[in-house]
Amino acid sequence: MKIAIDTNILFDILLPDPEYKDYSFSLIVEYSKKSKLIISEIVYAELASQFEEINILKAFLDDANIHLENTTTKGLWIAARAWKDYNENRDKSLQCSRCGNQQINMCDKCNEIITAKQHIISDFIIAGHAIEKAEKLITRDRGFYRKYFKDLKIDDPSLY
Repeated sequence: MKIAIDTNILFDILLPDPEYKDYSFSLIVEYSKKSKLIISEIVYAELASQFEEINILKAFLDDANIHLENTTTKGLWIAARAWKDYNENRDKSLQCSRCGNQQINMCDKCNEIITAKQHIISDFIIAGHAIEKAEKLITRDRGFYRKYFKDLKIDDPSLY
């Protein structure tokens, strides 16, 4: 079995996040005992931003038994379909990445609705990669992923 890992889980451990560090680490340890841990090229690139040298990043991934598996055209197609749906059907509310709650923010000065493009294509590629290559994705962005990738199985340390 393969388990895909989102960048936020690895950042919990590396940066470290006081709330999620321990549980994210324990998820990695537990899954590595029975599964192959994989990351997409997007997660690799985001993770690489925290390392000064490639050999240190390689050592980290080797020590954690995490493998880079590139997304194929199938995973990219899955990502593109969800990205298209997101852009065509997105309303003006902002969505919490943790729980999926949506809310609208208004400008205090002119009363216009404040909008933001909360997700970028890389978020969708991470999910497309996980659907294509893995049994499950470990992430804390469950609200977003559950909305646009209904078939994606998720393990979320913020639930524990």
